[in-house]
Amino acid sequence: MSALVLHEYAQSGNCYKIRLTAAHLGIPLERREYDIMKGETRSQQFLGEVNANGRIPVLQAGNDFLPESNAACFYLADGSDLIPHDRFERADMLHWMFWEQYNHEPNVATLRFWLKWIGEANFTELQRAQYPVKRAAGEAALALMDAHLEHRAFFVLDRLTLADIALYAYTHVCEDGGFDLQRYPCIRAWLDRVAALPGHIPITT
Repeated sequence: MSALVLHEYAQSGNCYKIRLTAAHLGIPLERREYDIMKGETRSQQFLGEVNANGRIPVLQAGNDFLPESNAACFYLADGSDLIPHDRFERADMLHWMFWEQYNHEPNVATLRFWLKWIGEANFTELQRAQYPVKRAAGEAALALMDAHLEHRAFFVLDRLTLADIALYAYTHVCEDGGFDLQRYPCIRAWLDRVAALPGHIPITT
């Protein structure tokens, strides 16, 4: 595997997923930080050299650049025990990773960003209109996770997979977005299990 560079904003859960995957696998990453609040991922240099979509994270392997957090996690973990070997279980892991980006992240992560980085007093009219919709969708996502975890320790197997890493990243900081983890005891127990595993690193590392 080529030397790896993570182009990131460290407080982003999507960037954290990649660091957490690498930590569990013992893979070193060089990290390059961009301040998204200053528009550093919209510079001509970033757009031309790193990601024409102007977003992070991007995982760089030599001269190859791989955007999208879950794709980068899959690249790192390919061939490891973080990816199930059984065909159905591997697909089920991908189901949760796709669900995270479609149902969870757009609501839970978005409200975290709006409240922690923008501030409710600075919401646009569109954000004010979307806020209750995203709040309801985020609560629905957390409720589904809590129900799924009621009788199981992890999302797919009886051990950590990329499904857990993808969902852990923004769930463990969801209270920054105004969500109350006290309502979800099974999620809280799962968060504790993930955080207690060897190789775990916090988002602030």
